[in-house]
Formats: sequence, C-alpha cells, structure tokens
Amino acid sequence: MSAKCVMVLGTTSGAGKSWLTTALCRYYARQGLKVAPFKAQNMSNNARVVASDNGQGEVGSAQYFQALAAQAVPDVRMNPLLLKPERDTHSQVVLMGRVDEALTAMPWRGRSLKVWPQISAALDELIAENDVVVIEGAGSPAEINLSSSDIVNMRVAVHANAACLLVTDIDRGGAFAHLYGTWALLPESERGLIKGYVLNKFRGDAGLLAPAPQMLQDLTGVPTVATLPMWWQHGLPEEDGVFDDRSTAAGAVTLTVAVIAYPRISNLDEFQPLKNMAGVRLQWVRSPSELAGLSATDWIILPGSKHTSGDLAWLRSQGLDAAVARHAGQGGAVLGVCGGLQMLGEALIDLHGIDGNAPGLGLLPLVTAFDVDKTVQHTETRFEANLASDSTAAQPWAALAGVQVAGYEIHHGQTAQHPAMAKAGDIARPVLPGGLGWLNGAGNVMGVYLHGLFEDANALHALFGARATTLDTVFDGLADFIATHFEPGVLDGLIADACVCAPTPR
Repeated sequence: MSAKCVMVLGTTSGAGKSWLTTALCRYYARQGLKVAPFKAQNMSNNARVVASDNGQGEVGSAQYFQALAAQAVPDVRMNPLLLKPERDTHSQVVLMGRVDEALTAMPWRGRSLKVWPQISAALDELIAENDVVVIEGAGSPAEINLSSSDIVNMRVAVHANAACLLVTDIDRGGAFAHLYGTWALLPESERGLIKGYVLNKFRGDAGLLAPAPQMLQDLTGVPTVATLPMWWQHGLPEEDGVFDDRSTAAGAVTLTVAVIAYPRISNLDEFQPLKNMAGVRLQWVRSPSELAGLSATDWIILPGSKHTSGDLAWLRSQGLDAAVARHAGQGGAVLGVCGGLQMLGEALIDLHGIDGNAPGLGLLPLVTAFDVDKTVQHTETRFEANLASDSTAAQPWAALAGVQVAGYEIHHGQTAQHPAMAKAGDIARPVLPGGLGWLNGAGNVMGVYLHGLFEDANALHALFGARATTLDTVFDGLADFIATHFEPGVLDGLIADACVCAPTPR
C-alpha cells in the first residue's frame, strides 16, 4: 500500500487548515479508504494522550480529532513534533510523544536537522500503511525567514509529493493578495504542488467575488476550487486559542459556565461539548467584571495550564483570585482541572525548576509538588459513592457520585493533603482514587487531574441529564459541508491525480 497525499496549507494561522484537514479525513474515510492525518510540527498547548512505541505519548489535539475523523487509531506518528509554549520565548519540545529536554534547550533553528529524520520516517510509515494521508501545514508556507529550516510545510509537501490546497480566511480581508503573495513567494519548483485555492469564512453573495478568482487563476494557473461560507457552530474545538466568544446555548440559558482564560491555558478543547449543550452558556473570562453577573448556581472553571505558577500570577494581577474566592465563599460551584486543581490548593512547590513556586488560592487544603517525570496516560476511574455535603452551597458535583468516567492525564505535579492543615483537621475529601480528585467540605469546590470530564458521556448525563452532540456527528457534518461547497469532482480528483507518494528527498 502506498498512499496518495493531500496537504492543506494556509496563508496565515487561523485560516482554517485544521478543520479542513479534519473534514477531508472524514470525507475520504467515508469512501472506504484507509486514511491517516499528519502534521509534522504543531505548536499548541492542547494535547491528547495516544499510543506510542513506549506506551503512551502526546500529540496535538487537532491530530487526535483528525485521526478519529479518519476512523483511525491515533498515534504519535501523526504529529511527531509538538511544541508546547510555556512562555513567549520558550516551549517544551515533545518528540514522538515524549518530552525531549535536549531539544527543549536547543535554539529554534538548530532543531530541524535533528528532528527531520524522525519526522520523515513517521510520514513514510503512514504512507506505506494507508490509502490516503491528509497532511496539515502550519502557519504559512511563504514564511521566507523560516524556509531554510522548514520541516512542516513545503519540505513535507515535496517529500510526500502532495496535492496541496491553499486556504485563506476571506473574512479578514485581502484574501486574493494573501493567495497570490503566498504562491509568488514559493520557489517555482514548488508552485506546481498547489492544486487549488480555498476561500474560507465567506459572508455575503459569492457572485460578487467575480472576476477575482479567474484573474487569480490567469496569474498563477491555479483555480479557486471552493468558497466556504462562515460557519460558527460546526462543533469542532478551536485548535490554538479561545477564538469563539459566541458560545451561546440553544434555547433559554439555565447555566453559565465561566472558564478562566489565562495566557497559558491548555486543553481548552475539552470544553467544546458544553458549547453544544442546550441551556448552557460557555463564557471565556479574563476580568473580574465578567464574573460579576454570575449566580450562586453558575460555575467557574479553572482549566489546565502549561505554566501554572505564571498563570496563577496573571490571575492575581487581574484580580480574578478575589472574584473566584468570593464566588466560592458565597456557595458557588468552582472546578479546577489539572493546573486549575493545583491553583486551588495552598502552595506550589518546585524543587526541580519545572514550573515555579507560588502560593495557591487556598480554596482546597492541598499542596502540589512538581516532579521531573511527567504523567501521560489514559485513565478510567470512578467517583466516590457519596459526594453530597450538609452545606447549603451549590453542589453540582454531587451528581457525579459513583459515576465511572474516562479521560486522560498530562501533568508534572503531584498533589496531596497539606500536612499541617490536615493535622489541624482541615482535610479535603478524596473523590477520585490515587490523588486524582478532591472536594472541599462544603461540596462546592472540586479539583481533578482528569482531563476530558465533559467529553465523557456518563459524566455529561449525570451533570446535565442530557447528551452532547457526538464527535461522529460533527465529523460527518464537516464532510457533508465540504462535499457541498467544493467544485464537483475536485476532492476525488485530488487523490486520483496526485502522484503516488514515493518519498522524495529535498
């Protein structure tokens, strides 16, 4: 088996590469083809736990969802290099699913020679095992300052001899200039790989675009093969950040879930099911004023963080620490997930330079110590049988009593009871075994290490009495959307006309 390769490139970040790649994975999989996604390098703090040669490792969430859309088992070869930003000028480097300290310490431009052999080998293996490999680029292929060390865009396209689509966000303006400029900056030897332009996020009368698509084709020889309408509620999580502030529920809002959107927020994609839940409004919060309208029955969530101490300092600088404490003190529900759990405790202790020392918010009598070793694993567990309290505080977490849930863990921290506070009688209630979950005495403040709680059908049913839209439904909707809006025959032609992907040195 030797796959044909289709690659999605973009004129900018946020143009729509990830969701279009996901849609293509499902489109081709529905034709009975064996499909795999691939992205050589992803920079994102949204990660998932997948299979690797060494057990379990990390890949970007986008490639995880793309694998599910392709009806394939996700594995680390689909995203061999993952960069997880910890500060503006520093990222943790994950190679083939595992943190690589040597690469993390290496200058940016020095990495490409080191990692290309693993990247190309992973791609070659996927090509050998599948009918179609759908490849996602990163940023723009015309970033000429990076072309000499490129390992994610045209170097991959040439290696795979991929049929490439170039997508642009027309809602930003300047779409035709973006497309022409990107094509013009590519070496002539690489321009022939561009098979079609895609205009994404279009609003208005598509007839008004003429004669620009034909003019662009006259200039470049490349046709515009799709004009995709703006689609806010496609149901796929955003890959890189909190772009969607239009998280309004269907029907009357009965519950507001306020998620603190700190600078190094991680795994925010796990909250996507809440956006699809009738009666729920998901609100991304960056200031205390945005919490002022919450009632005692509404929730505040402290999500995961790639730099817990740094995000905790930011939270304090915004005055959000007092706002969260006030909500909890009035009996409002608060949930911390992973880094959020660590923030809820009394202290962060870092003896190894992993994250940083800091006092916590003091809402749970816990202390977190950062370990050199990183926990990366799938987890199935069960909540304790009784989570109710005699308090009059809101206790939505009591609905999880006895519920079996599945999710994943990605953390350096290990959390336990604060010894002195426990000795004085201030004890958090363990609600998940092995230090995975804790609840305060009033029953309204809970912290868990388990990511994916709101993606678990059992948990959703317990908390809301309903079920969210399934991912399969979302993937099928994406495939239907592109089948409708691409020019007839284009999608099938990409794999019919693409050259067989024999690896080509560059």
